[in-house]
Amino acid sequence: MEYLYLNFMGVKEMFEHIKKRDGSVVIFDSTKIMTAITKAGTATGELGEREARKLTLRVLTLAHELCLGPVPGVEEIQDIVERVLLDSPFYKTAKAYILYRLNVLDRALGKRLLCEMTKDDILSCQTKVFSEFSAVTSNRSLFVIKQVFKQGLQVKSVFDDPSAVVSYPSEKEHERNQFLLPSDLDRLVEASGQTRAKFYMPALIYLGAEHGASRQEALSLKWPDINFSYGDRGIIRLFRTKYGRERTEYLMPRTKKALLGWREHQGWTSQRKKMDAGGSDLVFCRLNGKPIKRFDKAWRATCKIAGLDDFHFYDLRHTFCSNLLLSGSDLKEVKEMIGHRDLSMTDRYTHLTLDHKRFLQDKLLEHYANGG
Repeated sequence: MEYLYLNFMGVKEMFEHIKKRDGSVVIFDSTKIMTAITKAGTATGELGEREARKLTLRVLTLAHELCLGPVPGVEEIQDIVERVLLDSPFYKTAKAYILYRLNVLDRALGKRLLCEMTKDDILSCQTKVFSEFSAVTSNRSLFVIKQVFKQGLQVKSVFDDPSAVVSYPSEKEHERNQFLLPSDLDRLVEASGQTRAKFYMPALIYLGAEHGASRQEALSLKWPDINFSYGDRGIIRLFRTKYGRERTEYLMPRTKKALLGWREHQGWTSQRKKMDAGGSDLVFCRLNGKPIKRFDKAWRATCKIAGLDDFHFYDLRHTFCSNLLLSGSDLKEVKEMIGHRDLSMTDRYTHLTLDHKRFLQDKLLEHYANGG
């Protein structure tokens, strides 16, 4: 099958581009398919990366046989993934993959019958998901709603489709670019000390702002991933399941101090309360070893005390990238530090390189004015 090209094999892709739900066209990356299947398979314990690779090959083979055209749509590829999983022996993984796509909707809509849903319900769900997550997640959720109504019409469980008149917002126009300057970051960390999450929240904040860690990278971090005694700084390993990419870098001093403080607090408290973590080596877990999966309430409280409106945890990644550029790094260096696959993902920070260039130009102006 010479038409198959997988970038996780180190060669050219089968498709060069893919169309997102808002109509924008981006570079096609088959590793996203493999990562999604691996994530679902790991959750069920049915399969690992090796099996996910074979299933991805089946997805791309079927995509080719169905003649999707040179630029397939995201929804077309995801439909094929579901079809391949349902035809495989991995039924639980297929179910987990489908439920993963529905998870956000379940929280937004609750237990609702399809025939009870109106256009206003769908718009309200879209707004809620958009404000809590992003335009990308909102569009993904709307697509699932549209597919459910499509199926409902086919089996005659509903007789009209209110989702048909709800449009996808532009993902490009709604990219978040909020970030904190050093003084704002200090204020956020100080505010976290006034919340119930005061022992672990500073570590989470510094992981985001000083290492560009996503929520997933931070919450899946394990103590063996950190070597505090390496050199004079220590090192940390972060793994991004979304892209299947791993980063290893030196620990920033404030991050190191916050992590050590959290570990010391956990050890002291577990001894005092005579509780055992049950063998868990997760950095962010309860005393009984149960992982901390969400910290939305503590985050909102921290931001409110700090006086930050509409600031998301993910914005700390923007804070990391933006301050790297403002401190003198170029776009290529930021791409490597944050773990982006290509420079196009780092283009949103181009305006900050202009600010840095102006700083350099001002220094040059001063040099000329002083006669060298």
